[in-house]
Parts: sequence; structure tokens; C-alpha cells
Amino acid sequence: MERINSTLLTEFILTGIPYPPQLRTFLFGFFLLIYILTQLGNLLILITVCVDPQLHARPMYIFLGILSIIDMGIPSIVVPRLMMNFTLGFKPIPYGGCVAQLYFYHFLGSTQCFLYTLMAYDRYLAICRPLHYPMLMNAKLSTLLVAGAWAAGSMHGALQAILTFHLPYCGPNQVDYFFCDIPAVLRLACADTSVNELVTFVDIGVVVASCFSLILLSYIQIIQAILRIRTADGRRRAFSTCGAHVTMVTMYYVPCAFIYLRPETNSPLDGAAALFPTAITPFLNPLIYTLRNQEVKLALKRMIGGTGTKSEV
Repeated sequence: MERINSTLLTEFILTGIPYPPQLRTFLFGFFLLIYILTQLGNLLILITVCVDPQLHARPMYIFLGILSIIDMGIPSIVVPRLMMNFTLGFKPIPYGGCVAQLYFYHFLGSTQCFLYTLMAYDRYLAICRPLHYPMLMNAKLSTLLVAGAWAAGSMHGALQAILTFHLPYCGPNQVDYFFCDIPAVLRLACADTSVNELVTFVDIGVVVASCFSLILLSYIQIIQAILRIRTADGRRRAFSTCGAHVTMVTMYYVPCAFIYLRPETNSPLDGAAALFPTAITPFLNPLIYTLRNQEVKLALKRMIGGTGTKSEV
């Protein structure tokens, strides 16, 4: 009977994030503005990297362009559905839509983890092994590495979606979250979820821990190399190049570790933490890169016909 009932479930209801009713219009407008600016900012970075001849063939900016694509994708999966929480009435999400949302979120999210690792490795080679950098990291190799990151991310997302939705769901169908994510959906399963929770912890833990460890190792080597640079201007430029990446990694990994790598709880802080990788970090990434990266700023000036001339590069 449990199996029959589970096949009848055709939709979920996302409760969203708690908020005072008087702030409904403000929050709707706020997240709409954040979403629009996120798409425009990342699109601008992507176009700049693609059209500027000094950027689009360099591995660092190939990675940056892919990051912009991901940062447009993740909010598009989550934020429109979040905004529906600030309108009147229940807005159910179809069962298939919930499956797709969970898959694409973990697909893009894990791909972003792998991409951050590649970006750290690229900076390690550029700063610690500058003479060998053109041979060790070129446009062809960086493209292959990005393809590998996409493939690994797709497999991770598929594994999590299959493990989550092979379980029977026989009601209730109210997901106490603002999007279909693993911990919130598993709480509704009409079966033992201990195996799922263990696999999720191990799988996500391996991805997060291995990527973060490689990034940390790369930056230990980078910092040591920067400290050996004799000129203050050289150290400043090296730190500026790496500072944006370190900021992004911190803002992404800390909330993810808080959500997935701790004992199961139903804390209101989970929703607040999840807003960082889904809405806030994608919005801030273009600002961080344009404000801290001199080459991107000069490329933007060249593209819009400003005063950034070749003599400035």
C-alpha cells in the first residue's frame, strides 16, 4: 500500500523561508533585483572574457567564463521558486520539477567545487612555476579540465537525485525549505533514510574535503612564493590576483559544509546558510572579480570603448 500511495504523489509544496508578512513585497523586490543583477553581472563577465583577445585564450579567464555560466545557472534554478514564496497562495512544484531542481543544483554546485580547485591549481602554476606555466596549463588542457569538471559534476548530481527519489514518498508533501534539497526532501520519505544520509555525507564530504584540501595546499604554496617576491608591487599584484578567488572559495565552502557536513538537524540557520551558494555568492562574484582584478577592469573599458588602452596593460 505504501508503494501505491507513493506513486500517487505528483507534487511538493515548498514552504520557503520564514518572513514577516509586512515584508512580502520588499523581499520579492529584493530577490528580483538580486537575480537580475546576478544575471547581468555574470553575463557581462562572460561576454568580456569571450570577446577580449587578451583574455579568452588564457586558462584563468576560461575558468572565469565557466564560473559565470554556473553563477547564472544556480540562481535560475532556485531564486524564481524562492520568489514565489513571497506571493499569496501555495505554489506547488511538480514531482519531476523537484527531481530536476535537486539534480541541477547538485550538478552545478559540485562542478563549481571542481572549478574552484582548477582555478587554485592554475594560480599555483602561474605564481610558483611561471617559466613552465605555458606548457603545463594551456587553453587546450584547461578546456579538457573544464569538460572533466562538468562530467564529474553531472555524475554527482545524478547519483544524489537517484538516491533521493528512488525512495517512496507517500505524504505529507510539504518540504520545509525554499527549494528541493536532499536533507529537506529526505525528511518526507516513507522509508529508512539512513543509507541515503550516509552516502550523501560521504559523497558530498569527499567532494568538499578533497577540493578544499587541494585549494588549501595550493594556496600554502602560493603564499610562500609570494612572500619570496622582493618588490612590494609584485607582492601586491600577486595577492590581488589570488584574493578574489580566496574570497569566493570561503563564501562558498563554509555554508556548504554547515549544511551538509554536520549531524541532521532542522535548524532555521540552514535556510540562511543556503542563501549564500544559491543567491548571494553568484551575485557577488562579478563584483569581486571586477573590483579586484585589474585585467578584467581594463578589458571592460576596452569593450565599452573607454579609456583603457593597450599602454595601460
